[in-house]
Amino acid sequence: MEPHPRDPGRTAWALPCLLLLALPGVGAQAGQDFSLQQPQDKVTVEAGETLTLNCTTSGIAGPGPVMWLKGWGIGNKTVYDQNKQDPSSRVTRAVNGSDTDFTIRIRNVQPEDMGTYYCVKFVKGNTGDDEVFQHGRGTEVFVQAKPSPPLVSGPEQRARPGQSVPFTCTTGGFFPEEIGVKWFKNENPMAAQPPQITEWRMKTYNMSSRALVTLQKDDVLSQLICEVRHSTLPAPRRGSYQLSRVLRVPPSIEVRAELSPIEVNKTVTFTCLVKEFYPANVSLSWLENGIEIKVENVSRPSELPWHLFELRSQVEVQATEEKNGSMITCMVVHDAQAPANNSAFLWISNPAQGALSNGSQMAKDDLLIYIVVGVVCTMLALLVAAILYLIRTKQIKAGKSSPSARLHEPEKSSEATTQESDPNNLTYADLNFDKERKSIRRMVEMSQQSEYACIQTNQAPNGDDNLTYADLDMVHLSKAPKRPAPRPEEAGSEYASVQITRK
Repeated sequence: MEPHPRDPGRTAWALPCLLLLALPGVGAQAGQDFSLQQPQDKVTVEAGETLTLNCTTSGIAGPGPVMWLKGWGIGNKTVYDQNKQDPSSRVTRAVNGSDTDFTIRIRNVQPEDMGTYYCVKFVKGNTGDDEVFQHGRGTEVFVQAKPSPPLVSGPEQRARPGQSVPFTCTTGGFFPEEIGVKWFKNENPMAAQPPQITEWRMKTYNMSSRALVTLQKDDVLSQLICEVRHSTLPAPRRGSYQLSRVLRVPPSIEVRAELSPIEVNKTVTFTCLVKEFYPANVSLSWLENGIEIKVENVSRPSELPWHLFELRSQVEVQATEEKNGSMITCMVVHDAQAPANNSAFLWISNPAQGALSNGSQMAKDDLLIYIVVGVVCTMLALLVAAILYLIRTKQIKAGKSSPSARLHEPEKSSEATTQESDPNNLTYADLNFDKERKSIRRMVEMSQQSEYACIQTNQAPNGDDNLTYADLDMVHLSKAPKRPAPRPEEAGSEYASVQITRK
């Protein structure tokens, strides 16, 4: 500090005083009358406020300045020098120009301003240097420093749900040392390690507290709070940390095919559903057998009500025969992590196999038709045979009940054609009655009586030898005497002899 300029009027009376001090006994008398008072023992002030240090003098002392020193001894520091005043300094005189009141003010006190301050009166020594003449008892200054706002920090990398993640709460520059710390998760108290307090500089302290948090999938909106309590604070100070800054929820990936298998040359749509992930930064690509497929429309993630995200992407693939069995892969890179993927296969219906299958089916259908037709024909044949059998049976039964007549004429030889017909030739007719075969005994009994008919016919006008027949309606049966028993082979038939008279 520059020396304070002296007033010219003061110099006029200062010379007589120096002459008086030079006289024997005068300096000793002046020193005995001088008194310096520093009444404050301890002063406590809040950081940032103005500190006031009181110092007053009385009596006369030798020439020399009044100074304020911080500390005593070799490590002391001059805070105020009466001869060197700096207008830009934080230290100013409370009463400017006073020769008895050397009270000073220190603006914007900081924790480093703490210490013991002394008000000191200096006088010129025999060597010409300033020497301590008298000093006060010292004033101990305490600066109560408020802790800085708590700062909560987390890990540099994100973590998955279920992992335990450390968080740190720090604050510093506070005094006194005593401080309290509490942790909360969404206003719910949680356990934490004891705080570590270290001395920083000029009796200020720093505090560090650590807590472990196990992340959950629904911690996207969760908040971690560090609360600090100190005597300098009217209310607790809080620092917060959003757990979403360190939370990473990996997605689940699902690939679906619209139809499988699909007909050849048709278009099949594959859908990739990326579900429930956080944060939203994600990239998606499609691969066909390891070769990337270009997708024109790129979807963007959409936020779910519970603040996770999902992404839906689709790709269309032409189902050609050479692509049968191709693997369609949806590859997802989430938050710069290792790629995750899921796949589906493209299955195509083989047209050749389809035709073969259709031919086989048609052959089976034809065979079935043939079998049905054969069965139906067989049944119809059996039905016709049965009908014919029934008809035949009825005819046979009907034939047994109806008689038949056979007319017999002697055979004519070729020579007889020129000869006159023999009147002794007998033309006759057999009447057969189909009846049940009777025993020979019964036939003998029945043959005791016979019936016969006499039929007369006229020769045809043209003279041809035509068969003469008799209508049974014209036959009159009459009783005849007993005739010889019939032969065994005729046992089942009855006959009548008809005598025809030729003209």
